[in-house]
Amino acid sequence: MIKAINRSTKADFFKQTAIAPLVMFRIIFGAMLLFSSVRFILKGWVETQYIEPKFFFGFLGFEWVKPLEGNLMYIPFIIMVVAALFIVLGLFYRVSTLLFFVCFTYVELLDKSNYLNHYYFLSLMSFLMMWIPAHRDFSIDAKLFPKIRRTETAAWHIGILKFQLAVVYIFAGIAKINSDWLFEAQPLKIWLQAHHNVPFIGGLLQEEITAYFFSWMGCLYDLFIVFFLLNKRTRPFAYLAVIFFHVVTWLLFPIGVFPWVMIFSTTLFFSVKFHQTMLNGLKKVFRWTATVPNLVRKHTGSQKLVRFALPTYIALQIIIPLRFVLYPGNLFWNEEGFRFSWRVMLMHKEGHATFYVTDKATGRTIEIDNTDYLTVRQEDQMMTQPDMILQFAKYLKQEFDGKTYSNKEQSITLHDPAVHAEVFVSLNGRPSQKFIDKKHDLTALPYNLKHRDWIEPFEK
Repeated sequence: MIKAINRSTKADFFKQTAIAPLVMFRIIFGAMLLFSSVRFILKGWVETQYIEPKFFFGFLGFEWVKPLEGNLMYIPFIIMVVAALFIVLGLFYRVSTLLFFVCFTYVELLDKSNYLNHYYFLSLMSFLMMWIPAHRDFSIDAKLFPKIRRTETAAWHIGILKFQLAVVYIFAGIAKINSDWLFEAQPLKIWLQAHHNVPFIGGLLQEEITAYFFSWMGCLYDLFIVFFLLNKRTRPFAYLAVIFFHVVTWLLFPIGVFPWVMIFSTTLFFSVKFHQTMLNGLKKVFRWTATVPNLVRKHTGSQKLVRFALPTYIALQIIIPLRFVLYPGNLFWNEEGFRFSWRVMLMHKEGHATFYVTDKATGRTIEIDNTDYLTVRQEDQMMTQPDMILQFAKYLKQEFDGKTYSNKEQSITLHDPAVHAEVFVSLNGRPSQKFIDKKHDLTALPYNLKHRDWIEPFEK
């Protein structure tokens, strides 16, 4: 039985299919990476997000990842621009995908206050592209190294990319199956109110029924769009729905390039014939002529690695979004297991956090102005996320330990200070309620993956 399963898996993973969809995706994906990287620089975000901040909220286990000094932070972004351009061209493809993945992931690991689902998605897709030979046709590499040219590729090269796209949609849909989204139309009720001045439809966006319609349609769309894209009969209508859904999302909500990333990425579900027609058109425009060498395929030891690595990767992509079930309490309140789980636009949280640094020996206390240490974006993100609150408290202890603090009223030299915080949070339009009690010395609490029982319980 096991041998039969292994043979079946091998046949499914390594059966040959036209390479055209993979080549077209390389060009589209590289263009998206190029646009995103250039846009990030031109928007001035390198300066505001990675040069100006005094403190960075590193991810657990990756606190050792630090930003480069000053304007040196532009280096990884410049590398990303060049690497993305080379991916489009298929030039030094393996090195280019590796460089882009390393630089992009490095930047994302610097500060969790900048975390976005589409950044995580791009990081995963660039990781997958490192292992996929999308440069074996219509690329400069294929011109320089004729022996790599192919008209076919292994099925898993395209299948794993489709799987990653499916994971984003389906888990986003599953995440929407909650009472706030379906039965309270939150947070869409809140967000749509901000668009009352939109010409022609502003009044309609204020109606409660509109928020409910968007909530239910959004849930159904995410849950089933992949299956409609996979079916050739429904694919044209499904892709029109993809365009409509993401364009509306882009117009109404400030979520950057994510809608466009999904619009262009889902072309991967189109038929081989469509991609071949598009590729042939590009070849005609650029007068591409290349003979594919007549090589005999050989089964190598790498296939054994793929048969192990691919199911492992697939399992991780299913397990990681579901890890929240290991934690008690309300997921949106505690946010334990929230990141990396494709929970897109599911909650609206507003917080207010006041931190106090206290000298243990004298009991004398200093109230902290968060803006002295954090950017506006960092403070906004920190005030509702427990792990970031804890990180900031530990940072304050380091800042004040052994130092003398003076103002008009007092002068305090602090030794091994305690840091307390009083935090109030509102979730999806509910009245603000206590999130962190001032009684806790946050510097004494562990920063790990265990449940944070020092968070105040959520009151519906």
